Amino acid sequence: MFGGGGGGMNPRKMKQMMKQMGIDVDEVDAEEVVIRTADGEELVFDAPDVTRMDARGQQTYQIVGDAETREASTDESTGAIEESDDSASEIPDADVGIVAQRAGTSEDEAREALEAEGGDLAAAVERLE
Repeated sequence: MFGGGGGGMNPRKMKQMMKQMGIDVDEVDAEEVVIRTADGEELVFDAPDVTRMDARGQQTYQIVGDAETREASTDESTGAIEESDDSASEIPDADVGIVAQRAGTSEDEAREALEAEGGDLAAAVERLE
């Protein structure tokens, strides 16, 4: 698609093309990234390369690096899980607006679908369609 040869497109040219399409790309100076999975594990990236892409107001993060897998520590895990359970009942208004717009429903219906799906935007939209 982008021509043949050794390994893809010039990064500078790629960045220029993305800017023309309205996609802003910024490097994030991250020291550590931790992803807590539902099964109680953590993926820990030390000194990763993190890139944030903003396309029409929706942000996407890309993490490049080697992850170390470890069990979530008991104290941190319990606190994090309790916080995420509490925050699941407090669905962000931005998420409600996105689901309502995509599914063509009221914000109340969108909030109910998000709560039923544990805050999963895609599942809530699918549920309403």
